[in-house]
Amino acid sequence: MINYTKTTLLSAALAAFLLPANAQTTNPPASPSAPDTTSPAATAPAQPASPVQNASPSAVQAHRPRPEVGKRAERQQDRIAQGVDSGQLSAGEASKLEHQEAAINEEVAKDRAANHGSMTKAEAAQVNRQQNQMSNEIYQDKRNGHRQDSQPTNQFGKRAEHQQDRIAQGMNSGQLTAGEAGQLESREAAINQEVAKDRKANHGSMTAAERAQVNRQQNRLSRQIYKDKHNARKQ
Repeated sequence: MINYTKTTLLSAALAAFLLPANAQTTNPPASPSAPDTTSPAATAPAQPASPVQNASPSAVQAHRPRPEVGKRAERQQDRIAQGVDSGQLSAGEASKLEHQEAAINEEVAKDRAANHGSMTKAEAAQVNRQQNQMSNEIYQDKRNGHRQDSQPTNQFGKRAEHQQDRIAQGMNSGQLTAGEAGQLESREAAINQEVAKDRKANHGSMTAAERAQVNRQQNRLSRQIYKDKHNARKQ
């Protein structure tokens, strides 16, 4: 009887010992940090992110094409600069064209500011017509026979030609805006007209006082070209 009781108690103790072990091996609780391998998202292959998704906002903006209006304005500016550099455009002609270019640029900036950075179709069409007109004027001015003296023999002519080269270089590099170039060309044209008027009144020559006056004007223009090319404004 005693042996039977011991055997019964031993069997019960052994069953109680094995029960927790069996419970741990069946249906273990999922770890909070373990991925859910049964969900479709977990079993689907990872999709590589697109370059635009990975890029910073500034990089995305840099890869966007520039507006066509801006590209065309840049081409017009290059054509004017080439005409100034070659002498096909006089200072007066370049001044007029640059003032027109500046007016178009201001109109575009105003339209974009009013429309959160974009332009309406009507505004874009208007600017396109203005650029067409300006393109025709550049073509006509470069072929009308009015030329800037690109090989002057006198001191003032050589200095004026040097100033023109500096302005053209600033236009090509973008250091001068259309407005800045227009103002500089206007001043250059005024000096050229003054020299021509003085020479006509003095049978082709200039007095000492006239030469000193023109030299001071060219000094001021030279300093202004330097300032405009080194300020924060860019084309």
